[in-house]
Parts: sequence; structure tokens; C-alpha cells
Amino acid sequence: MEYFEIQGGAVAEGYITPSGNKNEALPVLAAALLADGPVTLHNVPDILDVRIMLEIMEFMGVSTTRSAPNTLTITAGALTDKPLDRALCSRIRTSILFAGPLLARFGKVILPPPGGDIIGRRRVDTHFFGFSQLGAQYSVDANGYRISAQKLTGADIHLDEASVTATENIVMAAVRANGRSTIYNAACEPHVQGLCRFLNGMGAHIEGIGTNRLVIDGVSHLSGTIHTIGPDYIEAGSFIALAALTGGSITIRDTAPHHLRKVLYTFSTLGIETEIRGEDIFVPRHGRLVMKKEMHNAIPKIDDGPWPAFPSDLMSIAIVVASQSEGTVLFFEKMFESRLFFVDRLIEMGAQIILCDPHRVVVSGHSALYGTTLESPDIRAGMALLIAAIAAKGRSRINNVRQIDRGYEQIDGKLSKIGITIDRCALK
Repeated sequence: MEYFEIQGGAVAEGYITPSGNKNEALPVLAAALLADGPVTLHNVPDILDVRIMLEIMEFMGVSTTRSAPNTLTITAGALTDKPLDRALCSRIRTSILFAGPLLARFGKVILPPPGGDIIGRRRVDTHFFGFSQLGAQYSVDANGYRISAQKLTGADIHLDEASVTATENIVMAAVRANGRSTIYNAACEPHVQGLCRFLNGMGAHIEGIGTNRLVIDGVSHLSGTIHTIGPDYIEAGSFIALAALTGGSITIRDTAPHHLRKVLYTFSTLGIETEIRGEDIFVPRHGRLVMKKEMHNAIPKIDDGPWPAFPSDLMSIAIVVASQSEGTVLFFEKMFESRLFFVDRLIEMGAQIILCDPHRVVVSGHSALYGTTLESPDIRAGMALLIAAIAAKGRSRINNVRQIDRGYEQIDGKLSKIGITIDRCALK
């Protein structure tokens, strides 16, 4: 078991580049199972979740080779239809993304229950509703899910929620269905757009990319292709927060700033100013952060939602920022009822936070944070606590850094290069 030792009070300075988007890389890996020929992927983040996805694929007979640290070639010619490995699937939420490609390839799939972060109920009903609209049947028991279809046929599908993974799964099945499918209320986050562009590169016919209405004309086969994973805008947002809380000045390179419009606006409410310089984002030195009140001197409210709203994956980090910004703000986490429970750790560090209910917290800043021993509960809360430890006085220890490693590539090495004092240690 590894942990981080952090000396608080360091000032971030220099340049940093986010890795490839984790949330694009994982569905793209699953979609590679649809290709008749080799698929080469660039800018794939070398993170734990990606490694587990690759282990599952190799268990099914897929060949994966790494020609460079972030370049993979995947060949699915020897793919088998045997049940997925239960132990591997239990370690990662996105193992469910194999359902769509395997259903399209073999007309059946046996899928163990997926694992992943414990941040509240993460319903999968929308996935199976979409599959059933395409002509599949399914059953559920303690061993997982059994899905089968004699033939997938295009359909009009209105999703009951704009679920990212459900949209991705249904799209991956629909590209090989007979006829036209139209998906209404589809998720349209940057990573969903990246998956659709990847599929089109293999020969799929998907229109409406970037909107909540996708029109898909099924094809009989998909070929190999070359694709580059886009930058991780969640990681870029993490670095913006880190820079502002340390009082440093950093340039975040190759961020695709158009994916960060709402993030930058929300951070400005918390007192963080940024400059867009081409594809880079510059964070100047900040003094004391001050929140911007709403009209009529009202307390601001920050809530999350589907794209293009503020992303749920940055709520934890925004709460840390608010604890260091003068003023009061209400956070409303609409998507996951357990995501906010990590604030107990911030309160232990000295933050002034009231947990109103599973979905809402009130944060009053600025409050001094003090180093302590922390446990990383999930990927995003883990990164938020890491940023809090960097901003705190004294030393902190963060256990269970495996959770952070699931979503952030070599984060300790990246932070060390911009002046943060962080050491990765192993329990003896």
C-alpha cells in the first residue's frame, strides 16, 4: 500500500500538461473491440483504470501492445465471447462499457457487476433500456447481467437521463445495428464526442456529435484507425485550483480551453482569474481569494449537471477552493448522493463547512487548513484532499493513493516539477 507525504505551503510555478482524458480513453478502449483491424491510440493516460481495462481485454483474447508510454495498438481479431473476468470487472466501473461492443460483435454478453467509486447509487437502467429498444433481451441476477439479441435493429431511443456511460454503450451497439437509430437526450460531454469521432474514424456514420440528439446509421463492419485522446479537462481544472490556492503562477498547456468555459466561469465566482492563451490556460498569482456575490448581494450557489453544466467530477475540488476563498457559497451536488461525504476530512483540517444533506453543503471561507492524515475515498475526492494538503500548514499524509492513481497519471511526478513537495512512500 502506498501513500503520499506532502509538505504544505509550497508555491506552484512553471508549466504543466494534463494527460489524455480518462473518461474518453476508457470507452474508446472498449469500442476498439468493434474494429476488424488494428487500432492505434495516442495520448492514452497511463493510469490504473486503463491498465485494468487492458487486462480485461487481454483476458478475452485481445492483443495490446505499447509502442510508447502513451501509445497503444489494439488488435481484437482473436476476441472471444467468454464471460468477462469477475474479479477484474469488480475493480472498475467502466467494465460495463464492454456490454455494447460485445453485444454488437457476438449477439450476447455475460457481464459481472461493475465496481468503481462508492459515491452513491449509480443506476444502469438506462443502458438496458437502450439495448432493449435495439432488440436485445436481458436478465439480472446476483452474478451480473446476461444480454442477448438475435439481431440489433435501429430505433428511436429517448434516454430517461443524459447518462454518459449509457449513451456510450448504446452508441457502440447502434453503430452495428441494422438501420437508423436516433438517440434523444444523449449525453454530449467532450469524452462522448471523442468516442463518436473515434467510431466515425473506423467507418461508423454518427451525426449530431456535440448535441443531445445523435443519429446513427448502422454499418456491417468497422475498420482499424488511428485516434488521439483529447486532453483531460477535469485534470486541467484540478491544476487551475492548485495554482490559485498556492498563490503561484502556472501555465497549463494543451487544455482545449473551449471544454472549460463553465469551469472557468465557476472558478471566477470563487475568486480565481485565468487567461486563455491559444490552447493554454495561464493562472496568474493570486492574493487572497474573494467570492463574487450574486445580484442583490445574494450568496452564490454552485451546482453541477450534464454537459455543458459544471461537471460533477470537479465539485470536490471546487469545495476545497471555496474553503480558501473569502465569503459563503452553497454547493448543490445533484448527481451522486455520497460524493459530498468527503467534507468530513476537510472539516478535520479546519475548513468551515456545514453538510446540510447528502446533496448540499455550505462553505464559509477563508479558513486556515492544517496538515493531518487523510484517506483517499475516491478519485476526485482524493485529488481534492491532495490539493487541500498542499494548501495546508504543516505535513499531511494521504493513504490509499491507489484511488488517485486510478484517474491521474503520475500525479506526484507532475506536481514535483512545479515545485510541490510530495513524496510517494510504501508501507513497510
